[in-house]
Amino acid sequence: MLIRSLLIFSLLCNPLAASELPDLGEVSRQYFSDQEEQTLSRTIMRDIYADPQYLDDPEIEAYLENLGYRLVSVSSRNQRDFTFFVIQDHSINAFALPGGNIGVHTGLLLTAQNESELASVLGHEIAHVTQNHIARMVAAQSQSYWPTVAALALALLASRANPNVAGAAIASTQALSIQNQLNFTREYEREADRIGFETLAKAGFDPRGMPSFFNKLQRANRLSDTNAPAYLRTHPLTSERIADMEARAESTPYVQIASSIDFHLVRARLRAEDGTPQDAVKTFKAELLDKRYSQASAAQYGLVLALLRARNFTAAETEVQKLVSIPKERSPMIASLNARVAQEAGQNERALDRYRIAVAAYPGYRPILYGYADALFNANKARESVTFVETQLSLWPHDRRLWRLAAQAHSKLGQRLQSHRALAEAFALAGNLVGAIEQINLGVKAGDGGFQELSAAETRRREWIELEKSQKKQ
Repeated sequence: MLIRSLLIFSLLCNPLAASELPDLGEVSRQYFSDQEEQTLSRTIMRDIYADPQYLDDPEIEAYLENLGYRLVSVSSRNQRDFTFFVIQDHSINAFALPGGNIGVHTGLLLTAQNESELASVLGHEIAHVTQNHIARMVAAQSQSYWPTVAALALALLASRANPNVAGAAIASTQALSIQNQLNFTREYEREADRIGFETLAKAGFDPRGMPSFFNKLQRANRLSDTNAPAYLRTHPLTSERIADMEARAESTPYVQIASSIDFHLVRARLRAEDGTPQDAVKTFKAELLDKRYSQASAAQYGLVLALLRARNFTAAETEVQKLVSIPKERSPMIASLNARVAQEAGQNERALDRYRIAVAAYPGYRPILYGYADALFNANKARESVTFVETQLSLWPHDRRLWRLAAQAHSKLGQRLQSHRALAEAFALAGNLVGAIEQINLGVKAGDGGFQELSAAETRRREWIELEKSQKKQ
């Protein structure tokens, strides 16, 4: 599904000569409106969320969102909403999609040696969005865009029944090479470099992270003629661009910027999921024993996660207490793991106590809120779970995970209309309007809601039906 969405997007991104580019601004929007971009965004994200390669990890997403919005907040065009998500793929890549959606491969997270290097890539991708590069590309090929998408849509439908037929149809739309058609032009790359560099410095990161990381990519490319890093295939890199970034870096005062604890924890989190649980436990134990780590707390954190994978709850409890006792190391990710260890061990009351403390310490950290709501549910406190989740939804009404937790708790209480309505909201927020309409229909038919609840459900159903109809027309 992810590949199908990227094929659609690839048709937006044929490289164009610099002389063919329209001016930044409203000119591009007459060919690719905000509504059209959001429609395409919902379609792409629906497929991404359903794809096995999508890494559904709220903690890593929360980290990327925090890092991303730290950059967005100092951008000259910070009015846009962004969504950051992770793809489980060892290749080094990141990409910007319509609607402010930015994907990051796990390989990139593990390759970046410090937070400034990672931030430099995110800053570059954010610049592609804020500069309307996608809309400008569509504007330059407006005459052929929609017929080509229509032809490709037929190919995607055919792929469900016969992949071979789909391959031929896709070839007929000239969409054989995803990488080549996703390439940004050199002008766009230079613009994203310049703006990304400025954003990096303004956000308090080391701007040298940008030339440092791109030099690593260039070296990796030289070492492998046949397997260049995926990022280079979608973002053509030249010696001129690297030299320009290095010159910019040299002109800025040197300031040593330490990576956050969460940067190290995210990397340990990914490494703890690699290989067998037993191998992961051995790896982190060896690192701690030999002190072969860049950050002690991260190695300890990785060991606890590996022990949970191995279902060694007694050892996980022992090790997590070592982690939380490390002085001066405070992170919501550590507090969340402390509660999770108790929950996975079946110690519901201990888990709830730890979650309550964590919620009080980090009230805006949503992964902890998800964990607390789930812990309440597992402790047979569905009513408390509903109350808690609904309070959070008043703050974050567009959080699809909170809606799923609400659906779970309402279902436990036998509240069928409210359960189906909550699940429908989650589907809609994931871009799946068909699924949302199906769920809201089931809720309306359940007949167990009051007049106001039923009226609200009917209103939402009409909204989604109209939205789906408008999307089909585009």
